Amino acid sequence: MKTPIYIIGAGAIGMTLAVLLKQAGKDVILIRGRQESPTEADEATITVDCVDDTTVSATIPIRSLEALPALDGPVLLTTKSFGNEVLAQRLSGKTGQSPLILLQNGLTNEEPFLEADFPRLYRCVLLATSQVQAAYVVRYKPVAASPIGVIRGHEVELADLVANLTTTRFPFRAEVAIQQAIWEKVITNCVFNTICPLLNVDNGIFYRNTSALVLAREVIAECLAVARGVGVVLNPAEVEQRLLQISQRSDGQLISTLVDINQGRETEIDSLNLAVARLAKRLGQPDLASKTRLLGELTRLKAETSRIS
Repeated sequence: MKTPIYIIGAGAIGMTLAVLLKQAGKDVILIRGRQESPTEADEATITVDCVDDTTVSATIPIRSLEALPALDGPVLLTTKSFGNEVLAQRLSGKTGQSPLILLQNGLTNEEPFLEADFPRLYRCVLLATSQVQAAYVVRYKPVAASPIGVIRGHEVELADLVANLTTTRFPFRAEVAIQQAIWEKVITNCVFNTICPLLNVDNGIFYRNTSALVLAREVIAECLAVARGVGVVLNPAEVEQRLLQISQRSDGQLISTLVDINQGRETEIDSLNLAVARLAKRLGQPDLASKTRLLGELTRLKAETSRIS
């Protein structure tokens, strides 16, 4: 009997992973992340449009978290990080010894699960983009193999998880220095998730527009300074290169924060720019992240006004 893989969050990444894992022969259950989600079908045929113009479809069972008394297999969390405190409470007692892997943007996303004493906890840095095109249809673009690292667990289990979750179209890799990988992604997200929504442009702006890239470099420099303050040292040239790589490969695609704002939803900006700003303040150097904070506050304000209107 196959051990099921549970994917919490029926958004673009969750649906993409569900289809590609099912295609690879895995037993997959997709779980709606929001407690207030309306009653929906018990299964759905989901289609993933890939960057090579091929499509992959699979019929995936969909459940509510409350309908499952126990999650007896790897649990992938693909929901937005602002819901982690509530999810930690909802998952308490359901996962047992099953590993929990957070596939989310942001700093310190693991803290609610550490505080709730989840025994096996891993962080993944997603190096792929996926966007909902229509009901149960997503457009998927891989960038590179997504690293997974140990927060609380074992390297042997990490290797097993990577092997179990990796598919040809959506690869993962084990990463010892996961905090460095988290910071590198956070820094690029601090750029994409503020400048793109504020300018109302797609991800390709940074390799197309010199002025946008100059502003991105200023944000990168601030975030790197804060990272150094907590002992994480990154190469500025490598961070910029990764940003340009993502920008080019996701040219024409909208960043998730802009999609959320356009649809009147809450964003993850509190765990990105504003989290970096809070950390700079705790270091006693709030000016280290002044532009990063301002862009975050403007993005949060744009999201709030969008929800009101």
